[in-house]
Amino acid sequence: MTVPKAIVTDIEGTTTPIAFVKETLFPFARARMAAFLAAHRKEAPIAAAFEEARALAGGKAVSDDGVVAALVEWIDQDRKAAPLKTLQGLIWAEGYGAGALKAPVYADAADRLRAWHKAGIRLYVYSSGSVAAQKLLFGHSDQGDLTPLFSGWFDLSTGSKLDAASYHAIAGEIGVAPRDILFLSDHPGELDAARAAGFCAIRLDRGDPPPAPPGSHRAVKSFAEIDLAAVAAR
Repeated sequence: MTVPKAIVTDIEGTTTPIAFVKETLFPFARARMAAFLAAHRKEAPIAAAFEEARALAGGKAVSDDGVVAALVEWIDQDRKAAPLKTLQGLIWAEGYGAGALKAPVYADAADRLRAWHKAGIRLYVYSSGSVAAQKLLFGHSDQGDLTPLFSGWFDLSTGSKLDAASYHAIAGEIGVAPRDILFLSDHPGELDAARAAGFCAIRLDRGDPPPAPPGSHRAVKSFAEIDLAAVAAR
């Protein structure tokens, strides 16, 4: 392998503290979900997401209040439901736009992303959060607007992050052979899936409890420890 032609990065626990999502973004959306829906319920994209949530919650028998209650419950469960992700993203957009939210990005991640972009390496995000939410986070970060660094964005519409097929799909979408792509994540299961698809993989260990045993993946404490020449030599 040569130096990676593309790098795909996770967000939570990788570029951004896990606590920001769980302790800031989720409560922000939870506290505003009912009022947001009351104010915007008839707008087309919100109405569509609301009805999709109703179907997931049990169908036409579920009342409007029941749908709102289900959405709040799914936030508490961190459920990866598409309509929830859509509605959370819209609520967060209001928060970012009003200056009520600012996303923390590790300085080492921002520095290396800028350096890799300058070196001509194509950068991508693959996160369970919606593409819209990804762009909001990197567009309103405490390290400045980082969105121009990225060539593309992937979310769960691509497939499960624990399924090798998702990484094959990403490689096909960006037109780079899997062996020439480096995937960065804190989650060993995601790294297993990426490696099964032929990607190189490195685990970020930010000091948070890992979601699963670390396995055999090389681990680094920060982006500053990532040596692309060493990745290429493996």
